[in-house]
Amino acid sequence: MSDAPSSIEDILKILKGLADKQDRGKLGDVIEAIGGRSFGPFLLLPALIDISPVGSIPGLPTILAAIIILIAAQLALGRDHLWVPGFLARRSLASKTVCKIVEKGQKPAAWADRWFHGRLPALTKGPFVRVAAVACILLALTVPPLELLPLATTAPMAAIATFGLALMVRDGAVMIVFILLAIAAVALGTGFAITKA
Repeated sequence: MSDAPSSIEDILKILKGLADKQDRGKLGDVIEAIGGRSFGPFLLLPALIDISPVGSIPGLPTILAAIIILIAAQLALGRDHLWVPGFLARRSLASKTVCKIVEKGQKPAAWADRWFHGRLPALTKGPFVRVAAVACILLALTVPPLELLPLATTAPMAAIATFGLALMVRDGAVMIVFILLAIAAVALGTGFAITKA
């Protein structure tokens, strides 16, 4: 589609447009409007929540990992658009809140669009993305056991966040960083397992 968003700033404009048209913005409407670019943000956000101090809440990393698996599995299967259950699609935020989020995200979005875009585009589509999505599922599966160790889930979640960013900005160089972080996360996870054995 020619009117599909081609940058993070485009995604923010879509969010602002939805907020201007209605009192509350539904998650389902956002996913529909963003289209194929919705996978990136919805992989990035749960991973960032886990990395933040909020991620130390017991059980939360496992819930976030389950959400990531749901999203990454659809990407691995080649779906064009993200699907979420109806009860999630109907969740909404007040338009004022959406506008505040857009406003706060404009500077980081402009920075990301300026520095991350267009490099090695072949790595951000087709079989490369599907393989990377499978890797995200495997990384997310390591989260429940790692949750028992302080900050241990940060490594796999950082890799997943990088993959989400690579999808958002369509940058193959960022995808390479994801691969390196995924390898490092597996090495760290193996090290933790051997140490605790």
